[in-house]
Amino acid sequence: MAEDLLTIAGIVVRSRLITGSGKYGDDRIIKDVLEAAECDIITIALRRVDFDAPDTNILSHIPKGKVLLPNTSGARTADEAIRIARLAKGMGCGNWIKIEVIGDQTYLLPDNEETIKATKTLADEGFVVLPYMYPDLIVARRLVDAGAAAVMPLAAPIGSNRGLLTLSFLEILVSELDVPIIVDAGIGRPSHAAAAMEIGVDAILLNTAIASSDDPVAMARAFKFAVRAGRIAYVSGIAGESKTARPSSPLTGFLHGNE
Repeated sequence: MAEDLLTIAGIVVRSRLITGSGKYGDDRIIKDVLEAAECDIITIALRRVDFDAPDTNILSHIPKGKVLLPNTSGARTADEAIRIARLAKGMGCGNWIKIEVIGDQTYLLPDNEETIKATKTLADEGFVVLPYMYPDLIVARRLVDAGAAAVMPLAAPIGSNRGLLTLSFLEILVSELDVPIIVDAGIGRPSHAAAAMEIGVDAILLNTAIASSDDPVAMARAFKFAVRAGRIAYVSGIAGESKTARPSSPLTGFLHGNE
């Protein structure tokens, strides 16, 4: 397990848990949450980066050395997402970008077609693109062809905490894709995260489940251990299921002679 590290675009990532930076009542807690989660990557919304107001700039609460993953939250078209990505890079947030193109304002479901367009343009410009997507295999393949460094399929609608509603489709992506698969959106409990990792996804991104809990620092720690446990279980090889009982100890022995 010591060598079981995640690599995205040539960057080795120690932690398979990625956290967001929104929904906290007090941003000062973000540093403690990141320390508890031990995550290397954190997502940020560009609208929260204000270099003219250091006291309210979200970046002031993020320890140095973390990989910043700006998202294109608010974009409804590929052109809007591309513009936000370029702004983020120009503001010093690096060249990693999470593409979010939302085509539905009730369930906040991604517009996969526009996402592919934005991914192609930004990947060609040298961005490390991680697109948020509905878990459709054909779309995922097109995103990879467009240059996505990883794909980020949803487990359930954003912020719903409903868990692995798309489990069967996530399993298909795991079996068919060669790029990292990062489950994003809908994870509400540590058990959800562990179950996702057990099927072989590469990482988990979540925000609401931590930020909206009674104790975000403790919850971040719980998710850290859940993600690790799920990954270890997957790598170790989970035992198959059986429709009938299988004894864990011999049914013959000294009580019954040679029966």
